Amino acid sequence: MGIMAYLANADSASFTELVEALDATRGNLSVQIRKLEDAGYISVDKRIVDRKPLTTCRITRPGRKAFNDYLEAISGVLGLKPD
Repeated sequence: MGIMAYLANADSASFTELVEALDATRGNLSVQIRKLEDAGYISVDKRIVDRKPLTTCRITRPGRKAFNDYLEAISGVLGLKPD
């Protein structure tokens, strides 16, 4: 959920930025990104910049909708919105 929350408020984020912001291990974050990409919730761009790999993630429209639906469901369970 951390990846989705971060990307919902950012245009995009590099892998390194996500590692630092979420205090996640690289291996764990890599697995989570792959699962979100496979689900179509984020898009991943991998390229070489100045001879170094750069991985950038963006939330997709279906990902944003799924995340918003999740937030609404959680708000309902917690009683944070009227029925």
